[in-house]
Amino acid sequence: MSATRRQILARTGATAAGIAFSGAVSELFTGTAHAQGLGHSGYGPLVPDPDGLLDLPKGFRYKVLSREGDQLRSGEGKVPSNHDGMAAFAGRRGRVHLVRNHENRPTAPISVPTVSGITYDPMGKGGCTALELDARNNVLAEHVAIAGTAVNCAGGPTPWGTWLTCEETEDRAGTNGYTKDHGFIFEVDGADPRRTGAVPLTAMGRFQHEAIAIDPGNGTVYETEDAFDKPFGLFYRFLPQKPRGGIGSLRAGGALEAMRVPGVPDLSTVQETGASFDGIEWVPVPDPLAKETPIRLQDFGPQGITHAQKLEGCYWGGRSVCFVSSFAHRSEGSAATHFGQVWKYEPQRRRLTLVIVFGPDTDIQLPGESPDNICLAPSGGLMVCEDGGGAQHVYGVTRQGEVYAMARGAQNVGTPEKPEWGEFAGVTFSPDGETMYMNCYHPGTTFAVTGPWRS
Repeated sequence: MSATRRQILARTGATAAGIAFSGAVSELFTGTAHAQGLGHSGYGPLVPDPDGLLDLPKGFRYKVLSREGDQLRSGEGKVPSNHDGMAAFAGRRGRVHLVRNHENRPTAPISVPTVSGITYDPMGKGGCTALELDARNNVLAEHVAIAGTAVNCAGGPTPWGTWLTCEETEDRAGTNGYTKDHGFIFEVDGADPRRTGAVPLTAMGRFQHEAIAIDPGNGTVYETEDAFDKPFGLFYRFLPQKPRGGIGSLRAGGALEAMRVPGVPDLSTVQETGASFDGIEWVPVPDPLAKETPIRLQDFGPQGITHAQKLEGCYWGGRSVCFVSSFAHRSEGSAATHFGQVWKYEPQRRRLTLVIVFGPDTDIQLPGESPDNICLAPSGGLMVCEDGGGAQHVYGVTRQGEVYAMARGAQNVGTPEKPEWGEFAGVTFSPDGETMYMNCYHPGTTFAVTGPWRS
């Protein structure tokens, strides 16, 4: 099923929205616990927030858990800037542990405080902080979970309850003041950071990481690469030597491979929803540490390798892994233009399918209409963070392909001629499905949203 931009605006009242979806969305939920119980197309129009922070549908409410510049409850320093990817983990006695990325570059206003024993490179401003919440989303604790990393964008949870935080940079030691090479994945235990320390998982590759998803059956880790320039990023899988997992298991190493879609050098050229490719190949990465050449530029043989612009969100559902290409622009070097795709790879069938296409209606063209972070919602659909210009939204997509606005952010301080909005990131749900957690990137703010999720 599909929804045009005009239909979305009429249904949600999101007059500044600029996104439309089409595709067989039900493909994403086949064989999962989320495949049942979709009886609605949303929660109604967004209600303006009298406090001017977050607009939500009637019956929903939010709580601000943490804001950039406030003091961390641990006393380690201030809440860092640039809130990005995030995950929620079950704790004892109904508590929840949130682990939150900070996508800090060298120019970030507030760096992640360095803490002995969990700092990788003292000159890196990025890292993660962690919050401990009670059953009512009251903040019980807030502390640094890893420091000294760089440009921590997204990542993903492990089946054993830790967070893999991803550096979206390839800067080496000596660049931007760094004392160590960057471009790695790090494992983080939000509840007890010293169990994981600050050890780069070098076998998983050194590149501009975005997100990961893990096959709980065999431990395979899928990784997206959001490279900023042509030939753009690759989609990877990591085959760990210790597939059963557990804290520290990924340090044992493994094999890194990149996806090749035979006959398709650039995923942007595929524009037909439902297009499917069998016989997907996985090619060993010649030099995972990229000692001399970035991985995406290495020699993968005469058949080459498959690239894609803006490979971002990634998650595991049922028996498949899904990943997002936020957009592709021919003017920037892609083979074709699109406003966002969601792909599904089925390992057992070695099949790749384009299941959702995002884009504006042809009568109105607005920039920045692209998906970023995505997650499964307890109602059975997707939650998608918009990544673009203008008013910023979290959209819901039901299994039937219906689209609705779930949240709209407040306008930041700007000028009348050029207003500014902070994009959303890190959307995730509590283990019991009763709370949606989400970040505003700038100014860094973490929200807890509760309401009638299953009504």
